[in-house]
Amino acid sequence: MIITLRGAPGDDAWCTALRTDVAPLLLDTGAPGVTVNVRDAAVTDSLMTLTTLDPPVIALVSVWTPQYYGEQIHTATTLLGQICESTAAYLVTESVPLAGPVTAPGERTPGLANVALLRRPAGLDERTWLHRWHLDHTRVAIDTQSTFGYTQNTVVRAITDDAPPIDAIVEELFPIEATSDLHAFFGAADDADLSDRMTRMVASTTAFGANENVDTVPTSRYVLRDPFAAPAADDPTGRRDTLLR
Repeated sequence: MIITLRGAPGDDAWCTALRTDVAPLLLDTGAPGVTVNVRDAAVTDSLMTLTTLDPPVIALVSVWTPQYYGEQIHTATTLLGQICESTAAYLVTESVPLAGPVTAPGERTPGLANVALLRRPAGLDERTWLHRWHLDHTRVAIDTQSTFGYTQNTVVRAITDDAPPIDAIVEELFPIEATSDLHAFFGAADDADLSDRMTRMVASTTAFGANENVDTVPTSRYVLRDPFAAPAADDPTGRRDTLLR
């Protein structure tokens, strides 16, 4: 499950409180995984920011849970709804073509976590859209950018009322220099290389409609609990659940 937060103060004090005061309450519910992405001072001025939503998304909280309709998600939407103007929760399926680095619980993931909210064009059927995005575009995205972590979340459906239409939520990890340097963002050696990489990227995103009607949210990423980490030594069950995100 991914929950978007909009219309909050969004300053660094708010971002810190979200991940240090509010998010631990989600851990207390027993949720197997919780990650917080916040648009804080380290990344907020990213050159690659695109916004269609008003107010814009300034944070996202991912919760892994065995039941999308259970108490863990109810608690998450209730708590998060109290600290911002609006929340929207989306049930998603997750694909990870490029795993990012493992960090200690609550530690900031290195670099920029750029999150894109995608909408499928009305004239493109879902099967074709998924093929062009997953099978055609994935390799292009990895080859043309300085990405060192890549997660593709396909939205199954929204589970909160009045959620803005979103068909996919993509997270890509970049070096922190990518916030202000296009060469660093695309991993380009020079201007000619940058032009070539951007041309290939635009052609690929255009094929499945990700060149328009897109929000991109620069964030700092904090994994509070990794749902796929090995069980702790003091866990008597040694169990790893199959989870929905």
